[in-house]
Amino acid sequence: MLPGKVGTDAYLSPVLDIDGVSVDRLMRDFGSPLFVFSEQKIHSNIQSAKRAFSTRYPKVQFAWSYKTNYLDGVCKIFHEEGSWAEVVSGFELEKALQNGVDGSHILFNGPSKTKEDLQKAVRLGVYIHIDNLDELYLLSEVADEESERPKVAVRVNLDAGLSQQWDRFGFNYENGQAWDTLSKIVEMGKLDLKGIHCHIGTFILSTKAYAVAAEKMARLALEVFQKLRVRLEYIDLGGGFASHNTLKASYLGGPDVAPSFDDYAEAVASAIYKVPFKTSELPMLILETGRALIDDAGYLLSTVLSNKRSATGRRYTVIDAGVNLLFTSFWYDHKISPAQPYSKYFEDVTLFGPLCMNIDMIREFVCLPLLNRGDHLVIHNVGAYNVTQWMQFITLRPNVIMVKRDGDCSILHEAETLSDIKRKECL
Repeated sequence: MLPGKVGTDAYLSPVLDIDGVSVDRLMRDFGSPLFVFSEQKIHSNIQSAKRAFSTRYPKVQFAWSYKTNYLDGVCKIFHEEGSWAEVVSGFELEKALQNGVDGSHILFNGPSKTKEDLQKAVRLGVYIHIDNLDELYLLSEVADEESERPKVAVRVNLDAGLSQQWDRFGFNYENGQAWDTLSKIVEMGKLDLKGIHCHIGTFILSTKAYAVAAEKMARLALEVFQKLRVRLEYIDLGGGFASHNTLKASYLGGPDVAPSFDDYAEAVASAIYKVPFKTSELPMLILETGRALIDDAGYLLSTVLSNKRSATGRRYTVIDAGVNLLFTSFWYDHKISPAQPYSKYFEDVTLFGPLCMNIDMIREFVCLPLLNRGDHLVIHNVGAYNVTQWMQFITLRPNVIMVKRDGDCSILHEAETLSDIKRKECL
């Protein structure tokens, strides 16, 4: 918004194109609603993150978080840029393998690994991150049956100074659970201990929390070497970096409060350097960043269906994209832009989706120009989690496309049809 003598002008530049391809053309060719991803932005994001960390720390490896967005066309861009795969289920493991990722470049997290999952992971040389003792003992059985030494890491939860500590997953650092588990693994002699892993939370705006976690993990790795005589190959700090989305009830917008990749990298690298490793013995730093690399590369294009007034006179605008497609609207105030020129008149609007349910609300309060049926809107920063958590509910799921760097467009996921739904039904 532009400042003036009497405050701010409500004018917002309309979004008429995505990477040079007009919104009108995209919706004409591929329908509405429509998910659009920018290939150029994805490449730019991962390159910026790699540059921020590699200039501060000598051994850095990114692993793409499949649960964030597991469309093959998206995953393969990250793999082209050198990212490994981070998966949390047998389904995602198979996805990564079919995308051509070698087992030695896959990290297997999550609390629900089946025996069959573990057997496959062991045979392929996947790094298995142990979440609980039951999994450890099951993996010990698999090791005996397969006559292989599984490559493993231990998931650690710890106090990073955040208001809410994520302690559901892994073994606690402060009460000694993590150390006990590491000792058990070494004493068992069946597993090849390669690393330690933590994930302190999601959408973490505090770089200090990452510094605390990085230092604790580095000190734990050094202690493993000094006391158990095992030199760990890597420390995995998980993900959780914030994107530029705006959390609901946040006073400032996401771009104003989210740290940059440089901010995160400076905090993490400086913390690890506090631990007295020899330079040649520094462990590799693995990062499973998802949201911050893909959120702003995704857009949801939508069409206005109708306008009405509430009982109190508030303007309600209904669009053809609902919360079944935009799950993240429950915790983000997504930026909304008109996709055509408009008049200077603005009004506070509640933006609803098309579903026959009262909770189908995309934005409770948003200032928009007056919109008519058939006008288009662009919803920003939707690249993370929406195409993995979307639901076929009341409406069918739409096309997902990629705008390529050469200006061409390709379909990543075809729109559903009734036949797709009925094909799975049995009568």
